[in-house]
Amino acid sequence: MLAIRYTLDQIVSLVKPSKVQGSTQVETFSGVASLDKAVEGDISFLGNLKYKAEVFGSKASLILVPSTYVGSPKEGQVFLMTDSPSIALDVILRDIEAKLKPKFKPGIHPSAIIDSSAKVSAKAYVGPLCIIGANSVIEDNVTLGAHVFVGNDVCIKSETTVRPNCSILDRTEVGHRCFLDSGVVLGSEGFGYETQDNRHFRSPQLGRVVLEDDVDLGANTTVDRARFDETRIGMGTKIDNLVQIGHNVVIGKGCFLCAFVGVSGSTHIGDFTVIGGQAGLAGHLRIGNQVMIGGQTGVTNNLADKSFVRGSPAMPYILAHRVETLKRRLPELFKRVDNLEKTFSYLTNDATKSCFLKKEDADL
Repeated sequence: MLAIRYTLDQIVSLVKPSKVQGSTQVETFSGVASLDKAVEGDISFLGNLKYKAEVFGSKASLILVPSTYVGSPKEGQVFLMTDSPSIALDVILRDIEAKLKPKFKPGIHPSAIIDSSAKVSAKAYVGPLCIIGANSVIEDNVTLGAHVFVGNDVCIKSETTVRPNCSILDRTEVGHRCFLDSGVVLGSEGFGYETQDNRHFRSPQLGRVVLEDDVDLGANTTVDRARFDETRIGMGTKIDNLVQIGHNVVIGKGCFLCAFVGVSGSTHIGDFTVIGGQAGLAGHLRIGNQVMIGGQTGVTNNLADKSFVRGSPAMPYILAHRVETLKRRLPELFKRVDNLEKTFSYLTNDATKSCFLKKEDADL
């Protein structure tokens, strides 16, 4: 149950459905749930047609369904027809989120430590125990949660939210409307060493990190600073939890990187590329635009635009699927080969024995 309630008219105003079917006696809706778990008073949705059968049995009072859906609501139930029920649900959830989200009044908590040379907008919020270093700039409507560390010469642009316990280290630039979840580290040392006389010497990492506008980073994701120049993440790219971005990596705009992805240094990733969870990319690669990389894939070579790969090492998706299918048949194949070897050995021995006997008969 939510602390916020909506009337049917309010939901219709938010979603703007192409058609409303049915009616309900429920005056306000107070919950959001899946089709199978919804109860009277809840909002639900049909986001995937494989759950179509669950619509009939759902107890939800309001269901968002596709415009192409064929069927009628039960008594006391309302259908809102929309092109994308999932997007329509997000519209409702964003409205709920905005109303539930803590409202921080602009200002600086007394426990925050801010260098005298830093510039913090009067419209920004700086939470408890934050630290802001020399020459850093915090623009309008930026929110810094508790225990956020901002180094020297950092710029955080307007409307960006930084959750508690993030570290934004020296010379980092964060664009407008970015979202950094708890534990994000920007500008950590790139993993660079040179070996001489059997000793490893750290290579100074003197570059910076740049996040363009509307970038989201999940909890405990790290982005290493460049050895020189910059590590850059393009506009609108969304990155999940526990992702490692190496030094001098460049990621294009509109990409998705799922949890546990690792991108090695100096690899360039094109626009609108999707990388599945636990995938690993070697260093100094060029990954094209609109590439799809399956979960747990190991990428060791460049990929052209619109490639679709999976497996380790990465191979075209269809080929990888065939290989996986054949792997499951290996025990059967080995058994068949073993039987063939035994049969061949028996036939060979039998033929040799027969030839030997015939030779003896000839000698007689």
